[in-house]
Amino acid sequence: MLDPSSSEEESDEGLEEESRDVLAAAGGSQRAPPAPAREGRREAPGRAGGGGGAARPGSPSPSVLSEGRDEPERQLDEEQERRIRLQLYVFVVRCIAYPFNAKQPTDMARRQQKLNKQQLQLLKERFQAFLNGETQIVADEAFCNAVRSYYEVFLKSDRVARMVQSGGCSANDFREVFKKNIEKRVRSLPEIDGLSKETVLSSWIAKYDAIYRGEEDLCKQPNRMALSAVSELILSKEQLYEMFQQILGIKKLEHQLLYNACQLDNADEQAAQIRRELDGRLQLAEKMAKERKFPKFIAKEMENMYIEELRSSVNLLMANLESLPVSKGGPEFKLQKLKRSQNSAFLDIGDENEIQLSKSDVVLSFTLEIVIMEVQGLKSVAPNRIVYCTMEVEGGEKLQTDQAEASRPQWGTQGDFTTTHPRPVVKVKLFTESTGVLALEDKELGRVILYPTSNSSKSAELHRMMVPKSSQDSDLKIKLAVRMDKPPHMKHSGYLYALGQKVWKRWKKRYFVLVQVSQYTFAMCSYREKKSEPQELMQLEGYTVDYTDPHPGLQGGQMFFNAVKEGDTVIFASDDEQDRILWVQAMYRATGQSYKPVPAIQTQKVNPKGGTLHAGAQLHADRFQKHGMDEFISASPCKLDHAFLFRILQRQTLDHRLNDSYSCLGWFSPGQVFVLDEYCARYGVRGCHRHLCYLTELMEHSESGAVVDPTLLHYSFAFCASHVHGSRPDGIGTVSMEEKDRFEEIKERLSFLLENQISHFRYCFPFGRPEGALKATLSLLERVLMKDIATPIPAEEVKKVVRKCLEKAALINYTRLTEYAKIEGQVTLFCFVFDTETMSQASPARKLEDVLHLAELCIEVLQQNEEHHAEAFAWWPDLLAEHAEKFWALFTVDMDTALEAQPQDSWDSFPLFQLLNNFLRNDTLLCNGKFHKHLQEIFVPLVVRYVDLMESSIAQSIHRGFEQETWQPVNNGSATSEDLFWKLDALQMFVFDLHWPEQEFAHHLEQRLKLMASDMIEACVKRTRTAFELKLQKASKTTDLRIPASVCTMLNVLVDAKKQSTKLCALDGGQEQQYHSKIDDLIDSTVKEIISMLVSKFVAVLEGVLSKLSRYDEGTFFSSILSFTVKAAAKYVDVPKPGMDLADTYIMFVRQNQDILREKVNEEMYIEKLFDQWYSSSMKVICVWLADRLDLQLHIYQLKTLIKIVKKTYRDFRLQGVLEGTLNSKTYDTLHRRLTVEEATASVSEGGLQGITMKDSDEEEEEG
Repeated sequence: MLDPSSSEEESDEGLEEESRDVLAAAGGSQRAPPAPAREGRREAPGRAGGGGGAARPGSPSPSVLSEGRDEPERQLDEEQERRIRLQLYVFVVRCIAYPFNAKQPTDMARRQQKLNKQQLQLLKERFQAFLNGETQIVADEAFCNAVRSYYEVFLKSDRVARMVQSGGCSANDFREVFKKNIEKRVRSLPEIDGLSKETVLSSWIAKYDAIYRGEEDLCKQPNRMALSAVSELILSKEQLYEMFQQILGIKKLEHQLLYNACQLDNADEQAAQIRRELDGRLQLAEKMAKERKFPKFIAKEMENMYIEELRSSVNLLMANLESLPVSKGGPEFKLQKLKRSQNSAFLDIGDENEIQLSKSDVVLSFTLEIVIMEVQGLKSVAPNRIVYCTMEVEGGEKLQTDQAEASRPQWGTQGDFTTTHPRPVVKVKLFTESTGVLALEDKELGRVILYPTSNSSKSAELHRMMVPKSSQDSDLKIKLAVRMDKPPHMKHSGYLYALGQKVWKRWKKRYFVLVQVSQYTFAMCSYREKKSEPQELMQLEGYTVDYTDPHPGLQGGQMFFNAVKEGDTVIFASDDEQDRILWVQAMYRATGQSYKPVPAIQTQKVNPKGGTLHAGAQLHADRFQKHGMDEFISASPCKLDHAFLFRILQRQTLDHRLNDSYSCLGWFSPGQVFVLDEYCARYGVRGCHRHLCYLTELMEHSESGAVVDPTLLHYSFAFCASHVHGSRPDGIGTVSMEEKDRFEEIKERLSFLLENQISHFRYCFPFGRPEGALKATLSLLERVLMKDIATPIPAEEVKKVVRKCLEKAALINYTRLTEYAKIEGQVTLFCFVFDTETMSQASPARKLEDVLHLAELCIEVLQQNEEHHAEAFAWWPDLLAEHAEKFWALFTVDMDTALEAQPQDSWDSFPLFQLLNNFLRNDTLLCNGKFHKHLQEIFVPLVVRYVDLMESSIAQSIHRGFEQETWQPVNNGSATSEDLFWKLDALQMFVFDLHWPEQEFAHHLEQRLKLMASDMIEACVKRTRTAFELKLQKASKTTDLRIPASVCTMLNVLVDAKKQSTKLCALDGGQEQQYHSKIDDLIDSTVKEIISMLVSKFVAVLEGVLSKLSRYDEGTFFSSILSFTVKAAAKYVDVPKPGMDLADTYIMFVRQNQDILREKVNEEMYIEKLFDQWYSSSMKVICVWLADRLDLQLHIYQLKTLIKIVKKTYRDFRLQGVLEGTLNSKTYDTLHRRLTVEEATASVSEGGLQGITMKDSDEEEEEG
């Protein structure tokens, strides 16, 4: 509730004066404390306030300046602050002791333990120890790499260190960042049979937890948690007291004094205090309405609404209080509570039309315990006789004890009874068993009748028993105890004299009971014996009780007091002062009156629960007076500015919360929320004021570096916005000018704060922590930018603000990145720390190295932005792209400076292009963006120049290489060909690795490189053919010919060229196959020519062999001589077979060259072609040679040589894989028939060929 003279009517300049006056009503002449320092207290030169009490003189005049003035002023400020805190603590403990509006919430998110700097350092050491192999944790290389990346990027980050220092980081944040990091890594790993990736993730997380815990022994945890450690739990009242003692700086002794003085353990006193407070608030509202003193509202008609709001809020509180049950049992009282839920009488105290209680509404229920101990003085019965007792509450059942011998009449038996009689009659009788045969009943030996009340003694006492007249037991006594419990809703009872106008019209002594029917309904009832309903009752609503002087005309009663109401006065009297004090205190709580009765002469200190104070309690009361706590206890809450007090309470609570062991992000604990809610409801603190103060405090902490949850800011801001714009869900419609002005001020300040946080998003929300905070900040910014709560802001306006923030963010991020790189000692080239002297001294290579490192850092920053912050900016992905372009634009300055310093024809800058292009081309928003195009424009001339120079260099290397070529085999070809193909492949791979993003230029580069490769391979093939032809011309034409290794190398060069052309010259597409087809045709024709030349060479050797056989042609002179010579010599010596040396030499020539080709030529297909042509040509030559001799009979030596050559050639080429179709050609068939015929003829004429035949046989093979 807002006091008319509260701060809502005053400007901020009145805060100091308000803080001095806030306790004026409570302290009388005592000086009130100012606001604490963080409230923005401005020291006034002089302090008003009458008297200042006896403890301290007033402050000196502003004109008096002395050196000793500061210390007294400081002490005065401390004393004033202490008094405010004590007064505030009184209200807080009352809220804790008897809450009736709020409960501790159980649905709040559980906060995690925060990490401090020492724990962060310890965590770094543990992860470093793991990476150094100093732990027993077994891990594979992939996990070690993940931990290393986590350690380098996250744990060592200065942003994480700042977040830890601000108290906004928990162990869960560290774990979640690691989990998010490894999820990407694990997803990219190859699949392993039998091992799912979820299992790998779980294993890695378990290992992370093991590293995080280190060697800690979990059993060494302390058994008792500190208060800050249990603040997230539901707290007991004692824990809440302790917490707010810490928050408000209250000493334990002060708490104990206030606890006793406020009677916090007395629920009746607390409920009565609440009723008095609510009554005071109603009276204040009526006074305000009458005097027309209102806060300044934005509309005049809100003044009447304000009064209605005050009344309605008090009605709600009364209803809440009324809804509290007054007893733990008894359905009749719960029904009564529902019956009394009307609140119309609350506003008009003393209304005659209020609902009246009936006698049945105040029926009570009592529990009696009767314990019979023993009987004394029993003499009339023989010792061995059996005796027993019965007990009964009149109107109820009867119970009996066990039997006992008359010599020892002891039992200790308890009987339990229930009754509705406040004045029950208890009867106990003693019996002995009758021994007579005709006796129908046992004999009664004595009885006692008791009239207990709830105030009667509960200890065992001796009572004289009434005995029959003829009994000898004149002194018969029974020892028993009667305990009558008092119901919770029976507040007091006893005997009083009473006289009233409407009830108790005769002055006489009656038994009275003060009964609480509900929280707001009490009745004074008089009862007779054995009656459950009162004889008469008086409802106490509207009465005022007070002490009075004795009435001379009334006989009976010593100490008088009365209850007064308009039109009625009831006089009461008790027999002693103590009883009167107890009755007045009980009725004072019941009436809810604001006036506290004080006896004229207080002769004795009395315990509120109904007994005399002991020495310890007396000491507490003395200390209570001694320490000056009475002013805080007796202060009227209605006369204090609770808006100001609550601001202090909430600020101190938030400070305490942010400094506890939890990463709360500004959220209060459940216990703190409960106390603040209860305070606001009980003392009428307006919700808008509460949230405006909360916003102010949260923003101050956020501006100081603390991490505050933007969702929390959003809740408070939305509440204030709905209030100021008149759309609160609870129906509060009045808006004060101060609330509106403060809201506008806070709105502007909050907008600036949010824009600043978005501009520093990389540092305010590092690595996306707290989770979802950046997204919530953007959502809150949109809400703050709204003109009112109902009209949404155009999306373009929000986008414009966010764009401006991200432009600033690019500058901030790049500036800090260059500063970080400078600290790291890696970069000497910066746009914002530009040093001309350093620039001129640094070598081009150093500059390039620096800008390359800077580019890596920039990419890392943008990748982190994408990973951790892109989701928050999902509404405006183009803005994040613009932010990145702005970021790269700043980098462009440094990059261009470094590239301009590079010497001409230096290719060291290409890694920079590859690094940047590989990042940019994979980003759909940055690909071919402004910076990407600028990067291409810079490197297009370099690429073109590099390709030109490489083309010239390769052409020269071909020319020089083939001039000096030795044709020694190197890998798949010669030294020159290998160098050529490697250079062409390396050049094409280099250009491919550039991944040029612009398609037209990329296609141009590819086309040019393919054409270049085609030209270079063509030159290589032609030079190889020329060299082959020259080499072959120099080779021998006899059977001594052996194919040189160089010839095979040449052939291999062509083979390799064929393979390389497929890769180096092929283009995708239709017409673009021309380069590949052209070079393929050239290679194929060249290979064909080379094979033909080789075959011609081989055939020439065969022709030489055949020419030697021609000398044996029939009819020649040489043939006759040779025949005669051989025949003549054969008579005397063993002459070798003619022609076998020639055949053997040729066969060896064929076989060895076949082996050379098979071994040294790399292409099987070419060998097969060569062998096919060689075989076919050889058979053809022999066939032609025989065709020329159709008319002649072959000489025996010719026949034998040809048969061996043909057969061996056939067999050798068949073994080399020549196909059957080629082997058994028509030429071979013709040749075979001719030689077979000649063989038959020779067999007839010459007598055989000595084992040489055209027939296949193993024997002949061996001979060969």
